[in-house]
Amino acid sequence: MTNPWRGEVALVLDGEPHRMRLTLGALAELEAQLESGSLVDLVQRFETGGFTTRDVLALIVAGLRGGGWQGTAKDLLSAEIEGGPLTAAKAAAELIARAFMLPEVTDGAGV
Repeated sequence: MTNPWRGEVALVLDGEPHRMRLTLGALAELEAQLESGSLVDLVQRFETGGFTTRDVLALIVAGLRGGGWQGTAKDLLSAEIEGGPLTAAKAAAELIARAFMLPEVTDGAGV
């Protein structure tokens, strides 16, 4: 089970569930892997639908590694992602959104 407040997103690889999370270390690895631009540029590509499959793969790898997975992008080339490319793209978008989502702040009245 994933915890969205920790930025976690689930993804099933080869029938095995994995927890993805963009930790600071995973974000640093991701930024180093980007072909062009910054993390802000990556977020904007997802917001506008201008992302590439390379963006999706880089996010999935970073998220998996942030969740404790020890694999590489090469390992995903032959992996079966449950739900296919569309599910992978949705998971990548959710992952980047949760990484930069601010928790809701209450005034204490609703606590």
